[in-house]
Amino acid sequence: MRKTVGEADLANINSWCDVASSKVGTHDLHEITVKPGQLADGVDEVAKTIPDHYVASPYLARVLRRKGKPQAAAVLEARLPTNKKIRSGDLGEILGTAYVNELTSYDIGVFRLRWKDHRNMAMRGDDLIGLAEDANGRALFLKGEAKSGAAMGNAVIANARTALASADQRPTPHALSFMAEKYLDMGDEHRCDLIEDATLDTGVALNQVEHLLFTFSGNATAGLLTTDLQAYGGGVRQSAVNFRIPTHQNFIRDVFETAIANAL
Repeated sequence: MRKTVGEADLANINSWCDVASSKVGTHDLHEITVKPGQLADGVDEVAKTIPDHYVASPYLARVLRRKGKPQAAAVLEARLPTNKKIRSGDLGEILGTAYVNELTSYDIGVFRLRWKDHRNMAMRGDDLIGLAEDANGRALFLKGEAKSGAAMGNAVIANARTALASADQRPTPHALSFMAEKYLDMGDEHRCDLIEDATLDTGVALNQVEHLLFTFSGNATAGLLTTDLQAYGGGVRQSAVNFRIPTHQNFIRDVFETAIANAL
């Protein structure tokens, strides 16, 4: 199954970050840090991905064509959160999506932030659901939780673990139904069929699921993630990521401000 991610969707993480990977038992731990002198490049790369997460590119292009650049920029800006906490959570999900699409075998082609009830409200449900296909044409699912915080502690990790354990460790039926419908809207009947076959015919088995606990933080969370992975006693493959940017709050501000400036 070919990835559907286009160039505009890429944050090009490998170009401005280093990734250190290690094993915690049978599970995977990844630590992502910014290369020296590359933070400004990172702001620019992530800012380029922001519009498509909030507004479908064909619609934004249509507004640009019919009404001009100022009106298209106004459409985008009206979708972007202004609340600092919501921006932080959204950017954690956006970076988590970029990580999945760029550095794993899974694909996230449905950007769920487009369907927020309000720009300054958090989304409910599974944060990240990646989709892949095995050699037998069977769907494989990545169920992920994305957490963001300048100084992240045990309580946040525990909350993410609780969410991953929900719905018998599988993606929620509502989330999968939503994804199938959106893939169909995008004209991707194959991905829609994969999800429908797994949910309506056979049911999702645990060996079709992998968990991802993704943290975007100012502090190092590798120790917390290691402890969490060591304590996990279930049968689902586990991955944990710490995307660390010490200037966490400033990075969030700069990314959103750059995205708005680029649209004007």
